Amino acid sequence: MIFNNFYSGKIVLVTGGTGSIGSEIVREVLKLNPKSVRILDNNETGLFDLEHELKSDKIRTFMGDIRDKERLLRAFEGVDIIFHAGALKHVPLCEYNPFDAVKTNIIGTQNVLNAALDRDVKKVIVISTDKAVNPINVMGATKLLAERLAISANYYTGYRDTVFSCVRFGNVLDSRGSVVPLFKSQIKKGGPVTITSPEMTRFIMGIPQAVQLILKAGAISEGKEIFILKMPALNIIDLAEVMVEEFAPVYGYNPQDIEIKIIGKRTGEKTYEELMTEEEIINASDQGELYVIRYGKEVKEDDIIYNSHSAPKLSKEEIKDILTEFCHE
Repeated sequence: MIFNNFYSGKIVLVTGGTGSIGSEIVREVLKLNPKSVRILDNNETGLFDLEHELKSDKIRTFMGDIRDKERLLRAFEGVDIIFHAGALKHVPLCEYNPFDAVKTNIIGTQNVLNAALDRDVKKVIVISTDKAVNPINVMGATKLLAERLAISANYYTGYRDTVFSCVRFGNVLDSRGSVVPLFKSQIKKGGPVTITSPEMTRFIMGIPQAVQLILKAGAISEGKEIFILKMPALNIIDLAEVMVEEFAPVYGYNPQDIEIKIIGKRTGEKTYEELMTEEEIINASDQGELYVIRYGKEVKEDDIIYNSHSAPKLSKEEIKDILTEFCHE
């Protein structure tokens, strides 16, 4: 892998390090011979469980919250690279708790950026979401501002050589709070499986694939970039139907007996997601597994597919193959 040597001997810190993405970043970085991996999270049980799962003398667990800059200053001492995965990510919860989303996703991110500058961290990679593109909900709006803060931080580094970049991706299959574990839970109970709209489409990818591309972005970033991970798109109703077919027998049900129920869109929910805005396409280039937006560098590529509505959709057979690869009972 291109980034094998990049992480060797470095001190890496992951905020939100007990989450679905954060913990997988920790696991993968440990394979790349780092000096140490610091896991910062406010989830005491999550830290305890991850430490005992990994059983590595390179792990350092830090109880702390990104809302607390003083804690970050202590945790960031001597760190070479930070993956900032700490966030409030659930759309409905952020809708009904908007200022908490602001305090974590915006103010917390600014705390991470400032503390990283103060401690001369070399690289900061902010983990973002396609919901930051043309946002219509609180979570997306706060993540958009988190991205803008990260890119703008490159303009006030002064004499320091810290660089800030972002990685943006869509729905991660089988991550906490995603639709796959929800559908599994509903199927296990005998249904119904709830779909908010039959028109709903999403970009999807597996956790291991997402993390490999995050690590690649961390190795090649030079500052001011947003790395957008290429992902297939699917119709959510197709995903539901495939999951009913696959998992109903596992839980002792006949697939024909599991109802798929349309319940209407939730507050702040989009029918389809976008990878980038039309304005961002001007600065985007195709880098194989990634699209890369470099601010201040006009590229003008015309063949970029940037929303899940117009993207080719996975067939049910392809969805089944992806579930087999990434989602396990």
